[in-house]
Amino acid sequence: MNGSVAYLLTAAGCLIGVAGVVIAIVAVQRSKQKPKAQQRAGGDPFRDRDSDALRGDPRRLTPGDIVEIRGVSYAVRGSIQLVEGGWSWAEHLIDDAQGTKRWISVEEDPDLELVLWAAEPGATVTPGAPTIDFAGRRYSWEETGQARYTAVGTTGLDPNGTMRYHDYRGPGGARLSFEAFGSANWEVAQGELLHRGEVMIYPQGPGKVG
Repeated sequence: MNGSVAYLLTAAGCLIGVAGVVIAIVAVQRSKQKPKAQQRAGGDPFRDRDSDALRGDPRRLTPGDIVEIRGVSYAVRGSIQLVEGGWSWAEHLIDDAQGTKRWISVEEDPDLELVLWAAEPGATVTPGAPTIDFAGRRYSWEETGQARYTAVGTTGLDPNGTMRYHDYRGPGGARLSFEAFGSANWEVAQGELLHRGEVMIYPQGPGKVG
């Protein structure tokens, strides 16, 4: 065997050795990755890691449920589901043990937003202006539109119909809303934004969980 042949054989042997090491490394890496992939596949992809899940889901409110807001318990008397194009939200009529009537709106846009509303039956303001001064606050126009609704429980409304609205927003998360269901006149309400931690849901229906 001459020197050239010996050199070629030695080089080929080295290449084979390097290739073997590379294959072994790839195999080891794949073997390390495989258990992780299996672990992900074997886990629960629908597990809710949101700590708010412990407080109940406002998006699942229905008549008969109990809502605790800032330590005061309210019963849900009726629910209104509204749809405008591809956007939807809900309004739930609630009252407490003293008969105080309020309602809570639940909306995802995209984050969950909860607003506690109180009617202002004596208000004489009307919607349409860019800004409105009411009860010591100045509200700026936010949006207006018309939605279709479906009502269940005790709402005083037909089971189905349309609703027009004008929404205004004030300082500190304050809200002013004008709503007209069907051919009714405008109803005025003031709203305050709720923090998620201020609301606890107690589902009352059979088989329901928060």
